[in-house]
Amino acid sequence: MNLLVLVIPIWVFSSSNWVSTYASRPDSPLPSVSEPLLPTEKQPPPRIPSEMAANSPGVAEVKIVHHQDLNKRILIALIVASSLLGGILLSLFCFCIYRKKNLKKSNAKSQNRNDAAKGLPLGPLLGRFNSFRMAGKKGSVAFIEYELLVAATNNFQENNVLGEGGFGRVYKARFSDNVLAAVKRLHGGNQDAGREFENEVDWLSKIHHQNVVSLLGYCVHGDTRFLVYEMMHNGSLESQLHGTSHGSALTWHLRMKIALDVARGLEFLHERCNPPVIHRDLKSSNILLDSNFNAKLSDFGLAVTGGNQSKDNIKLSGTLGYVAPEYLLDGKLTDKSDVYAFGVILLELLMGRKPVEKTASSHCYSLVTWAMPQLTDRSKLPTIVDPVIRNSMDLKHLFQVAAVAVLCVQQEPSYRPLITDVLHSLIPLVPIDLGGSLRG
Repeated sequence: MNLLVLVIPIWVFSSSNWVSTYASRPDSPLPSVSEPLLPTEKQPPPRIPSEMAANSPGVAEVKIVHHQDLNKRILIALIVASSLLGGILLSLFCFCIYRKKNLKKSNAKSQNRNDAAKGLPLGPLLGRFNSFRMAGKKGSVAFIEYELLVAATNNFQENNVLGEGGFGRVYKARFSDNVLAAVKRLHGGNQDAGREFENEVDWLSKIHHQNVVSLLGYCVHGDTRFLVYEMMHNGSLESQLHGTSHGSALTWHLRMKIALDVARGLEFLHERCNPPVIHRDLKSSNILLDSNFNAKLSDFGLAVTGGNQSKDNIKLSGTLGYVAPEYLLDGKLTDKSDVYAFGVILLELLMGRKPVEKTASSHCYSLVTWAMPQLTDRSKLPTIVDPVIRNSMDLKHLFQVAAVAVLCVQQEPSYRPLITDVLHSLIPLVPIDLGGSLRG
């Protein structure tokens, strides 16, 4: 429209100049005032010779009238043409705007499809993680659409598998170039699996601590459930100790740091939460390690509130080798049950052995049963320590850790220490730069 407003004045201005220029040409003289064109009444009209007719004023006047009519027609034609041109330009302008809007919409749809195929920008997703608040007992944990998980895991490809267990698989999920997450895919729609899933989301939406893994979100798709955790780059303690590396990355000081981190996490559950929380499934596979080997507790599907539990109000659950005797035999569950499991993990860190192993004759033996007679013998203890740390540890510290482990795995719960006492006994064994301080 602005273009039309500019075009019309230009045409009109140029046309008026053309007319004025043409009218001022010398070969079109105007009749002189001193020479009247009409004769007097008394005198008969003179005859004009034919050779002068072409140059007479009367003939010139006829020519001027003719040119003025022509100029008017040309001006009208120019105005009409300008109007048509302006209308065409305006139509083109409107068409371009319409085309541009449609192109933007098309590009946006195409970009969304590309994002779904390549991965997801984490900025908006993290914003949902940080600001999304759900009603009910899910607390601050975000519900994540299944399509987002498919895109982030590249349709759950095999090369994105981080680990596998009886519950299902854990996949690496890339939501952007800089941020990764771990997606646990839980199969099965039975009642127990559904209850544990709900329990995990419930607890981790309320428990926030530096030594408890962060749950970023969850998803339910048909009978399959998903839990999205922060990425723990060094996997589980079980994979580090009993995997292909056989604990080679875990120095003595790192092992003590991991033990201290686990004790801090348990102390938070037992002493800081109200009501207290019993993890009930503490084991090396549920202790996750980040890129700096900071340990965090995970898998709260079996966690319950503290207090004396019995067979009548709780189902027997746990993992063989970590389950406390009183819970296994009588169904009695207290915070001391978690302390027993912690003692088993201490033995794993010291010996580099699994809590239950098969012998050559296909018989199973318990790490606690095998180690107990040797833990109190100072001459034998250094010989049963993991060879990876055997030559780098302080013997004095070894004896202290062994003494703590012996107390934690006592058959009688009342003989076991509180986790707070365990925590304070481990702090002096860890260098300050690795967390050996009284921080919470």
